[in-house]
Amino acid sequence: MILETAMRLFQERGYDKTTMRAIAKEAGVSVGNAYYYFAGKEHLIQGFYDRIADEHQRRVVPVLEKETDLESRLAGVLHIWLDIAEPYHEFAAQFFKNAADPESPLSPFSPESEHAREAAIEVHRQVLAGAKGKVPAELREILPELMWLSQMGLVLYWVFDRSEGHRRSRRLADRGARLTTRGVALARFRVLRPLVREVHELFTDFLPGMTGEGGGVDRGVTSPPSAEPSGP
Repeated sequence: MILETAMRLFQERGYDKTTMRAIAKEAGVSVGNAYYYFAGKEHLIQGFYDRIADEHQRRVVPVLEKETDLESRLAGVLHIWLDIAEPYHEFAAQFFKNAADPESPLSPFSPESEHAREAAIEVHRQVLAGAKGKVPAELREILPELMWLSQMGLVLYWVFDRSEGHRRSRRLADRGARLTTRGVALARFRVLRPLVREVHELFTDFLPGMTGEGGGVDRGVTSPPSAEPSGP
């Protein structure tokens, strides 16, 4: 009840103008009870993130059980996310300025967002694991994180998409799935794997909240060169 009330007020009044006192009053609980369940507005947003992530994990199951083609699996997962998030589009645009701050707990890269972030990355692990075609073992952990980062790009576009039915976001989901599938196929070539690892290290080094996730990169240590002999 508190979370649902908060989401409604955030949409109606905006995130910054909605207070915990107003949320408690509308929900019919005391301010103390509201703070007992949620330490502040940021925790309410985390509850929202977790709810979206949990629903997404449930609703992708039929697609992942049916499809074996990587592009179809990924496109299906992205479209389902857009379906789930659709009712909150205006709200997302309102509070984006807070979430875009890398120091904000509302950022998808923040420590507070870890549960929802890991749940989303796990979906991409499942997308990759159940797809036909072999993925090198050394890339099985980092590719899902890169796929999730690509999804974050889609989310950012969707926040500001004003096309009817957000059809441009859906076209981007389809084209992004196609491009990602091609990238994964190319990553199977040994010569390109160091490039994939380097891209992943770039994100884990410079995006807050990503450091140390997904198999871990030893900070300050250069990745060892390939064991394959070089040519003369």
